[in-house]
Amino acid sequence: MTVRPVRPDVVVVGAGFSGMYMLHRLRREGFAVRTFEVASDVGGTWYWNRYPGARCDIESMDYSYSFDDDLQQEWEWSERYATQPEILRYADHVAKRFDLRRHIEFDTKVLSIVLDEDAGHWMVTTDRAGEVSAQFVVTAVGCLSTTKQPEVPGLDRFGGHTYHTGRWPHEGVDFSGQRVGVIGTGSSGIQSIPIIAQQAQHLTVFQRTPNFSMPARNAQLEREFVDQRKARYGKHRELARRSRVGVVNEVTEDLTLESSPDERERRYRRGWEKGTLFGLSSTFSDLLMDKAANDTVAEFVRDRIRDAIDDPDVADKLAPRSHAFGTKRPCLDTDYYATYNRDDVSLVDLHETPIVEITEHGIRTSDAEHELDAIVLATGFDAMTGPLIALGIRGRNGEPLADHWAAGPRTYLGLGVNGFPNLFTITGPGSPSVLSNMMVSIEQHVEWIADALAHLRDKDMSSMEVQPDAESAWANHVNEVADLTLLPTANSWYMGANVPGKPRVFMPYIGGVDLYREICDAVAAKGYEGFELS
Repeated sequence: MTVRPVRPDVVVVGAGFSGMYMLHRLRREGFAVRTFEVASDVGGTWYWNRYPGARCDIESMDYSYSFDDDLQQEWEWSERYATQPEILRYADHVAKRFDLRRHIEFDTKVLSIVLDEDAGHWMVTTDRAGEVSAQFVVTAVGCLSTTKQPEVPGLDRFGGHTYHTGRWPHEGVDFSGQRVGVIGTGSSGIQSIPIIAQQAQHLTVFQRTPNFSMPARNAQLEREFVDQRKARYGKHRELARRSRVGVVNEVTEDLTLESSPDERERRYRRGWEKGTLFGLSSTFSDLLMDKAANDTVAEFVRDRIRDAIDDPDVADKLAPRSHAFGTKRPCLDTDYYATYNRDDVSLVDLHETPIVEITEHGIRTSDAEHELDAIVLATGFDAMTGPLIALGIRGRNGEPLADHWAAGPRTYLGLGVNGFPNLFTITGPGSPSVLSNMMVSIEQHVEWIADALAHLRDKDMSSMEVQPDAESAWANHVNEVADLTLLPTANSWYMGANVPGKPRVFMPYIGGVDLYREICDAVAAKGYEGFELS
């Protein structure tokens, strides 16, 4: 039975990993909470992203909660990189273990979140639960939850089946005997293409921008490794919290071009063999800051692509040259490049022959019509800001959040926005979020928000609002740190470049999980400096 406080202290929007932990932590602190989730169950992005080959790109024993030692000791992961079904089973286990489902209202969409300034409360309007008043609102909607459609005319005319990787049918899809087209070669495309190729009669990949991808080297977890990790989980987790990216990783101060070509090759090969997102990027300290240094690792990856693909022309099309290595989120794959050696797989380079339209029978490019039975849209998301703007949030004087962010997102610490008091954003723009192990960043934000609300209650205060100067200073800092790197040079979703008309602003904070945590802790220790408490 769902527990529904008539007048909750807090409304939490979303029941993925951030929403579940936020709900658990607030209940433990004694707050009355209502949680709304548009899906039919827990899991967030892992509830919706069920496409073939969907896996986490952070190792499963790191991509899990650390707040409860019994939980992390009892749960058994089967593979180095967990599949979507296994991650969803983990979410189910957590929900049952902490009795969360009774406090979550599923299949409920939040239509608007509007500040009632006179009452000092937020009015949250939903499609099923009506209007709910709460003193605080915490958004736990994730960074990658608003799907993006391709800017191609005619999609509604297609006579076959169309699927988006971010909203995959729960019953699965059998592509046996079908001619399938995949639009997009980001992470979901790179993970799904090898699996779809094994089923389809013929697979055609429509690629706009090739991405750097590294072998995941996934495997079953060995008992000895699991036991050793669990024996030192506490120390391991603390090292991850104090690391740059939220995982325990090698750190070096060595500069790329000060090493010999042979030494660089040796380090790159060792990083390549690790099968992790950070295996290559951590080999030298300046790869994301020095273009000449980055060129050496980018060419190393292009050489590996040439090694994997038989046709030199196809290899050339799959070798990224339009952006520096690491300036778009690198991918981990299993047999992605080798898939293009199959006779039943074709690659269409959309820079050479762009898509003109989708027809009743398939996809027409500038030089041919490709007849298809199914189209898979691996076209990604309106990242970070999209899920928040979709909530219809209006703050002081009725200002829409979309207007406040018209020139790009501005937050304080990625946790709050000036003019929107008592509204908190878990892993919002301006925080490490997507540049880190999300589970580490989620736990840090949830704990900081819960502590802040408990502080307000203990001090008999009712309001906490970002000061305008603090918001401006943090936005400037986020941009200044990003500009020290090569990341803003790429047309990435980090920059909002994948969404037409979206402001070109680097959205996450690249200063590191470790430094960011220190800043947040210092803000709290100084009585929540940068916030106005009343």
